[in-house]
Amino acid sequence: MISYGMHVLPEDQIRIELRDLKGWSLQNGKLYKEFVFADFVEAFGFMTKAALHAEKMNHHPEWLNVYNKLSVYLTTHDAGGITANDIKLARTLNSIK
Repeated sequence: MISYGMHVLPEDQIRIELRDLKGWSLQNGKLYKEFVFADFVEAFGFMTKAALHAEKMNHHPEWLNVYNKLSVYLTTHDAGGITANDIKLARTLNSIK
């Protein structure tokens, strides 16, 4: 049985969800946000917390860290697009910032 989170969301539903996801946008078919921190240590600390949450969800972000900036891209590769799991992880990341 496939869970709801594994179904690709229609673009209109994604746009509705984005209204409540501060700082997130659609970029190349993925949810995207750039987080900015005071310095590298703060950015790395956030990544550590985020990694623990992502591992519990078994849903791992694509990300790129350069000093105090962290670019995060979310999509569910197995489903071939953005799913409820991506929305949930975006909310989680916003809540731990």
